[in-house]
Amino acid sequence: MADRLYGIVAEFAEPEALTRAVSAATQAGYSRLDAFSPFPMRDVARELGARTTAIPWIAVLAGLTGAVVQYGSQYWMNVIDYPINVGGRPLHSWPAFIPATIIVAILWAGLATLLGLLLILRLPQLHHPLFGVPDFDRVSNDAFFLCILSDDPLFDRQAARNFLETLSPRAVREVPACD
Repeated sequence: MADRLYGIVAEFAEPEALTRAVSAATQAGYSRLDAFSPFPMRDVARELGARTTAIPWIAVLAGLTGAVVQYGSQYWMNVIDYPINVGGRPLHSWPAFIPATIIVAILWAGLATLLGLLLILRLPQLHHPLFGVPDFDRVSNDAFFLCILSDDPLFDRQAARNFLETLSPRAVREVPACD
């Protein structure tokens, strides 16, 4: 079991080096790659084939649902269930319903976004194989990492290591798989 690998990771000093490494890896035919940087890199994400998630749609649908439920409940309570005519005002006074409707829509969208992130991104992830790589904690500060995953169809331990070393990284390390 000590022989199982999650992948092989290379550490780079600059974002441009990571961009070049990702481009070289995809041109070499590697398809199961993962890149890590302290800030978003759109060109790297595009090169890796990252796609937008369903989370914005979840937020919009939940917000609209919350707004409809809130507006509908106010309408039900003030017009149908318990109508009170105060000073000759109309029972369905929509301007009075808008502030609460907006607040509830925002709350529902926020809650749905949180739940969507937790479920879709499988958060919280308390342990990941890369957490054990020396200096990987620098990824949130000033380091850039490219990992070739072991489930890549072209993955060969020595060939992947040699390929990453040709890209002039700071270091190349093997990442053992979690059990």
